[in-house]
Amino acid sequence: MKFTITEKKIKVSDEIKEYAERKIGKIDRFFRGDAEAFITFSSERGRYRAEVTIENNGMFYRVSELTSDMHASIDSACASIERQIRKNKTRLEKRLREGVFEKEPVDNSIIHEDEEKEFDIVRSKRFPIKPMTPEEAILQMNLLEHEFFAFKNQSEDNAFAIVYRRKNGGYGLISDED
Repeated sequence: MKFTITEKKIKVSDEIKEYAERKIGKIDRFFRGDAEAFITFSSERGRYRAEVTIENNGMFYRVSELTSDMHASIDSACASIERQIRKNKTRLEKRLREGVFEKEPVDNSIIHEDEEKEFDIVRSKRFPIKPMTPEEAILQMNLLEHEFFAFKNQSEDNAFAIVYRRKNGGYGLISDED
């Protein structure tokens, strides 16, 4: 597993970084191919946050834990992400598409930090949009804990579409007319 560690407004010791790599490295057993882990450490009002994002074959798993001890935050994040993977692994493999947990070459996301004065865009992302069903897009959106998710809808000849979480419950689907 490849690790990328980020520190926000906090300096973390090498011992804690090694501890996080050791704990999160054990999650690699759930994947057939190489996975990539992004670990972000931060501090908020005297409490410590460990945010872990694991990317494998285009699927993302994200967990953020806030406790009074950094070791406890890492342990809790590992347990939560393991639960998330176990809960969804069978469903992903059987229902959505075969080979979700197999190794495939995937372009890495490119993140650009641009600033425009008129609209003040503070962050811009570029990523490959994969063909999938609306159900798989909703699952991916929930795994990332986002409010919306853009994808190519397999049910409609790979037309651009967006699923989103509605405030009154349920989900919405926006599709391209063409």
